[in-house]
Amino acid sequence: MCGIVGYTGSRPVKDILISGLERLEYRGYDSAGIAVEEEDGLQIVHRKGKVASLAHTVDHFDFAGTCGIGHTRWATHGRPSEANAHPHASCDGHIAVVHNGIIENFTELREELEAEGHAFTSDTDTETIAHLVEELYEDDLLEAVREATQRLIGAYAIAVISDREPGTIIAARKDSPLVVGRGTDGSFVASDIIALIDDTRDVVMLGDGEIAKLRPDFIDYYNAYGERFVPQTTHIDWDVDVAEKGGYPDFMMKEIHEQPRVIRDTLSGRLADGRLSIDELDLTHEELNLIDRVYVIACGTSYHAGLIAKNLIEGWARIPCEVEVASEFRYRNPIITPTTLVVAVSQSGETADTLAAIRDARVKGAKVFGITNVVGSPVARESDGVIYTKANKEIAVASTKSFLGQVVSLTLLALLLAQVKGKFKTNQVRLLFRELADTAEQVEHILSDTAAIDEAACACKDAKSALFVGRGMGAAIANEGALKLKEISYLHAEAYPAGEMKHGPIALIDEGFPVIAVATKSPVYDKLVSNLQEAKARGAMVVAVATEGDEDIRAHADHIIYIPKVRDAFSAITASVPLQLFARAIAIERGCDVDQPRNLAKSVTVE
Repeated sequence: MCGIVGYTGSRPVKDILISGLERLEYRGYDSAGIAVEEEDGLQIVHRKGKVASLAHTVDHFDFAGTCGIGHTRWATHGRPSEANAHPHASCDGHIAVVHNGIIENFTELREELEAEGHAFTSDTDTETIAHLVEELYEDDLLEAVREATQRLIGAYAIAVISDREPGTIIAARKDSPLVVGRGTDGSFVASDIIALIDDTRDVVMLGDGEIAKLRPDFIDYYNAYGERFVPQTTHIDWDVDVAEKGGYPDFMMKEIHEQPRVIRDTLSGRLADGRLSIDELDLTHEELNLIDRVYVIACGTSYHAGLIAKNLIEGWARIPCEVEVASEFRYRNPIITPTTLVVAVSQSGETADTLAAIRDARVKGAKVFGITNVVGSPVARESDGVIYTKANKEIAVASTKSFLGQVVSLTLLALLLAQVKGKFKTNQVRLLFRELADTAEQVEHILSDTAAIDEAACACKDAKSALFVGRGMGAAIANEGALKLKEISYLHAEAYPAGEMKHGPIALIDEGFPVIAVATKSPVYDKLVSNLQEAKARGAMVVAVATEGDEDIRAHADHIIYIPKVRDAFSAITASVPLQLFARAIAIERGCDVDQPRNLAKSVTVE
């Protein structure tokens, strides 16, 4: 989520850090800061908000140092604020740390360090690392960092500097990306290749448990036991545009492949001792327990995420839930009381229709929660609480990773409501949360082999129209699949609950007409198969997204895209991914620009 950049060499570091942070802005963040080694010690400057604000502030400092670290933060522990912004310093001010990830045992470490006399100034888990390194430091920063990492539980990518060892950066990584490289005039570390591609094309991707010691004229690498080793170097021959795409042919494909990370980041730190933690909601469990009606208001892709949430909120929490198109919500005088919860879902956080609906709901006394991908956006500011989807910046107009982030966030909300309503016991919450987290690996499995998706897309590329069908959760997923196909391939598509085919859409079906079915194993699987038989009897070409191991579906489909078996409640996460890839593959076959489809904008700020 967050962004790290560091440099030690012969050039003034200030501009290198600011430039690197600007390159990392796509990752999303709420604050930024730098730490620079100066003759009189470490100088740390951080600001809430954009890198531009930090850059303006730094311009007023006469920094001459040639070693430093920088960071863009997306809040996990502690709200967005200047006090919680990185870098964080030790008590004595001699050590500064930047960190990506989640330290799961930071509470225990903090209590231990406070007992030793350390004074904390932020709410973050990261500050614990700075104090821990200080506690362990004995004239060897590398060894202090190595010992500190042995005490950390969770995910981290860190860069550490100390004015007691000028010109040295220690970088370490576990489960969060970190890239190290040598340039002609110094050594670099960053979260992403894009931050250092102007200065070096030969980089080392640090592995889990590995540590790098950066000096102006060399870099040494160590394993978790402190043993030096020679790493594998990767040469990057991308230009800057390709680097921003991470080597993928387009942003849409890059963002589809980022979805496992989005799932993991959105879930990080959300379960403790069997209790869900969504502190941003700003309501007590007692207040949540009073909620007796939920509205999800959204537009486009976000609306489809709401349809999925409806199934979960009503099925798990047993609370009536309605999903409303935001542009219609405020014009129909909905029933709203102080015990109504309105959940506003917007990728950009500035969708005009959604904002108008929020304002109307608050006037009528509802509690409003926002779910958005943009920290500090209007939706976030005007809601009583907010869940950030942790999707980072999304470039492609057709939302993929933001949609999945919304689905995961709404699933968490549904699970929380079920827990506070007493519908699930602690062990049930733990089980469901674990299965939800497992979907990240299952999405990776889907992405590892897309041959069946490409084959089905090639068969459908010349169609004039297509029908997406499903039942139950599959019906909600079908809506999103049809929208994706329309958005980027300009091939007309409609989505219907499969049982509705005989009430109109079946008239469209003739020989070769594509019918794309979400046919995963579910309580309504047999009913869906009956609907597919109706379509096949009229000549449809059926493409089925099915559960691995389902051989019976072969009798009813021309093309089968298998996905891993998951609980039906989580099938929207896995089944949506092949439909994204299917739409993209057809668009590519038809010569369309998948990142910037015609007539569409990423953010709709007018009604």
